[in-house]
Amino acid sequence: MTEQTQHGLAGIVLAGGRSRRMGQDKASLEWEGRPMVKTVVDVVAQRCAPVKVAAPEGSQAYQELNDDPDLTWITDEEVGKGPLAGIVAALRAAKDVDASAVFVCATDMPLMSPALVDELLHALTSAPDVVIVHEGGRDHPLAGIYRTRALPALQAQLDSGDVLMTSALESVVTHRVGVSDPSWLTNVDAPEDLHRLRA
Repeated sequence: MTEQTQHGLAGIVLAGGRSRRMGQDKASLEWEGRPMVKTVVDVVAQRCAPVKVAAPEGSQAYQELNDDPDLTWITDEEVGKGPLAGIVAALRAAKDVDASAVFVCATDMPLMSPALVDELLHALTSAPDVVIVHEGGRDHPLAGIYRTRALPALQAQLDSGDVLMTSALESVVTHRVGVSDPSWLTNVDAPEDLHRLRA
């Protein structure tokens, strides 16, 4: 039995951002010959099942990639409410497939490794609702495991209108861990980031 079936761990790649600094959708950016989101999905799928991509139907990511047979989508997140809306949508979807937890990451993390999921799973004791990476002096809520039992509190936070991830993490029992390779967290926010990584 694999770790992901033992833990009932689903995977969600968040792709609903507006990519303002990049100037184009990050999910569909070319990375090693294919859309970046597919690279990230393939990594997550080594530890999680099922793996879905979360983005509103009106997002550029969904408009450009929804006909790709290798990608399965969650499109019911509330628009304009940031990553918290995507996480809440992910947890609702996880409950539908009887997953007890969801590994959540962003679509712009092409250097991520399955070992990141392993290290977070190792820290997922019975106490915390959420385990996220804390590295470089800050939280990385889009590199974390969220138990489905956190859904009511996170949904209430979303409904309150305070959609900041710092507030959301305070509303649940959150455990923070470092990781052995911080490069896994590298994200691509602007064209210069992409050029640097490709080089």
